[in-house]
Amino acid sequence: MKKFLLLLLVLILLACLSGYLMSKPSLVGKIGISVFYKQYAFLSKWWQGSVSVFGTWLVLLIIQYTAQRKLSRRNAIIVESALIVLALVGFYFTYRDFRDTTTHRWLKDRFHIGAYLFWFGWILISVFCVLEKKPEESIYENERRDIAV
Repeated sequence: MKKFLLLLLVLILLACLSGYLMSKPSLVGKIGISVFYKQYAFLSKWWQGSVSVFGTWLVLLIIQYTAQRKLSRRNAIIVESALIVLALVGFYFTYRDFRDTTTHRWLKDRFHIGAYLFWFGWILISVFCVLEKKPEESIYENERRDIAV
């Protein structure tokens, strides 16, 4: 439980940092968001960006932690490894988008780092779920399962 609370604290701090950094695009980026990309206006306030990042991480954590508890150890590691690869692919495509799309390049490095932190947080959640030990089943539950078969 202490590890879980520590993970939540780290995620909260990373979400605040991510939200703050994404709220600091360049002047051209701010104008672009306010004029052309109004659906991203919530990123102009650091706390709204932080809440959206943390909320997404919380949903991912609940899903992954539940899956890790329900699956066998081997299958849980396979699923978490696949999710780490998926997060790395998302990181790569985010990086390529920020480098290849002119309007995204204009947002500058602070904004980019804030977006990269999202992917880092997801990888952190996946690593936590892989390293988390599954609680041992009691002998009573094993006996009930044997009887049911």
